Amino acid sequence: MCGIVGLFTKTEALRPALGQHLSGMLVTLSDRGPDSAGLAIYGAERAGRIKITVQADDPARLSALDIPGAEIRVIDSHAVLTLPEEAAPEAEALLRATPGLRVMGAGTRIEIFKEVGRPADVSRRFGFDGMQGTHGIGHTRMATESAVTTDGAHPFSTGPDQCLVHNGSLSNHNSVRRRLARSGVTVSSENDSEVAAAYLTREMAAGKDLGQALTSALDDLDGFFTFVVGTRTGFGVLRDPVACKPAVMAETDDYVAFGSEYRALAALPGIETARVWEPEPAQVYFWEA
Repeated sequence: MCGIVGLFTKTEALRPALGQHLSGMLVTLSDRGPDSAGLAIYGAERAGRIKITVQADDPARLSALDIPGAEIRVIDSHAVLTLPEEAAPEAEALLRATPGLRVMGAGTRIEIFKEVGRPADVSRRFGFDGMQGTHGIGHTRMATESAVTTDGAHPFSTGPDQCLVHNGSLSNHNSVRRRLARSGVTVSSENDSEVAAAYLTREMAAGKDLGQALTSALDDLDGFFTFVVGTRTGFGVLRDPVACKPAVMAETDDYVAFGSEYRALAALPGIETARVWEPEPAQVYFWEA
């Protein structure tokens, strides 16, 4: 099952309420994914600063973090560290090496929050309603191929300001995982969705934009899937050639929205006059600010 939502703003109108809209979309799809939920949101950028989102099994450890030069904002079991760009690689390596901590993502704009629990509860814990930004993607999970854990929850981020949510199942994820490992790209969870995220990160690191990387995925990734992907400035959607997983999109002058079902979009402003359609199989949809 699983439920995917995404919202990409074209104008300033929706940005102060981006989190509110995404939270409502996530909660609407609760019955598609009651096990865990997550949201990646692209907020304000500060010149020369990097944000690192980290999660802790024991949230008390977040208040005790001592990272030189970092501003630390604790939100439930997560913290967002903002620090100078030159200090970020060393800080991220230290955080990844610390037992009991998990780096959710890093970049100039991205913040990622995900936990086990019903979408309404996860949204309330992190205050999704109050988050602002230009675009974001979210996921409600019904676990099928791996355990119900924070590690297995979506979104997955495997590169700076990059993240992915996925509904479906990849049949060749183990072979792709081995190829990625040989090229120096590793994933930390058992989830096939993280393999897809890492694949796209590798393709973009090789010089492709998001649209080109998604096009390559049609040749290299096998299975039934719908991907919604975020980058620092972009938002992309891809369904496999069979397209058996449900998906619907809507576009107005102010936004582009994605939902696994239309009911996730029904409360968006201007939806009654939006262009609404089902994404075509094996066609890349890509918007960039």
